Amino acid sequence: MRSDETCRKLLEAIADLPLGETQIMEVCGTHTMAIAEAGIRSLLPEHIRLISGPGCPVCVTPPEDIDAVLELSMEPDVVLTSYGDMLRVPGSRRGDSLMRRRALGADVRIVYSPMDAVEIAAQEPGKQVVFLGVGFETTAPGTAAALLTAKERELKSFTVLSLLKSVEPALRALMATEDFAVDGFLCPGHVATIIGEAGFRFLPEEYRMPGVISGFETEEILTAVYLLLKQITDGAPKIQNAYTKAVRPEGNILAKRMLERAFTLQRANWRGLGEIPESGFALREELSDYDAAKRFRIHPGKAVLQNGCRCGDVITGKLRPRQCPLFEKVCTPEDPVGPCMVSSEGACAAAYKYQEI
Repeated sequence: MRSDETCRKLLEAIADLPLGETQIMEVCGTHTMAIAEAGIRSLLPEHIRLISGPGCPVCVTPPEDIDAVLELSMEPDVVLTSYGDMLRVPGSRRGDSLMRRRALGADVRIVYSPMDAVEIAAQEPGKQVVFLGVGFETTAPGTAAALLTAKERELKSFTVLSLLKSVEPALRALMATEDFAVDGFLCPGHVATIIGEAGFRFLPEEYRMPGVISGFETEEILTAVYLLLKQITDGAPKIQNAYTKAVRPEGNILAKRMLERAFTLQRANWRGLGEIPESGFALREELSDYDAAKRFRIHPGKAVLQNGCRCGDVITGKLRPRQCPLFEKVCTPEDPVGPCMVSSEGACAAAYKYQEI
């Protein structure tokens, strides 16, 4: 539980650090929402800026991939299964979403886990059941388990369209951009439960970039922020684990083995960052019969956005949500233009819901 007294002392300790203009980035959609709900940005000193990075899996999925999903949903006898967040995400054309396609007759169903999709395939063998795999290392092991289960049960009616992505290549790509101006990373606790502290050690070892793995309560986030700022003050970058109740140094060995059995990394396209080598989880050749991209010959083209959405700039820290000219004027949760306003982990949705400045 949050301790108001502890939070007050942490804020005082942060204010006492001898720092100039400092910018730190969180790369987790759950952190984005927790930070907005607690009003943490408004509590920090003005010279310390906390910005959102590419931590929302729905948000980093590019419009051309969404367009391909929309077309797939209209294929005869296809049952497209997905987490609920994806149903309202627009493609390159505003208003065109899985929810709209369902209204037009597509068989689109919300599931709570990939194993639910496996069961649908078992119960409806006359259909082609496609699970839309979206997420990072946090959700990828569950998708891997579903694939391996489907193969073991020889369910020929089940496939996965993998839009799953890996966090490390995205952080490397982000740090390689010309206008990158982040002094430290608040590392995602959920992803770290899988890849461990070891998965983030490249930050200080290769880039001299400090990082702290954080939990999700207000006190845990403020503790991580303080530790990160202390590293910056001391000029001693390292990876610190402030979420030891859930994160081990080596991560979840079983989950990582599951990923290795099901996936290999390949080039993938990210909203706001473009194509990044070895950043997408692709099905291994021995699971190719369960690869929806191959079964349905899916080859996303290049989408041209004409709606003015700046979600790509928001998730790379170039803009705050309210700096997007569409925010709250044209783009709202009830009528979203881009995925940052759709997703329950989106920076724009968080800023709108909690009225962040």
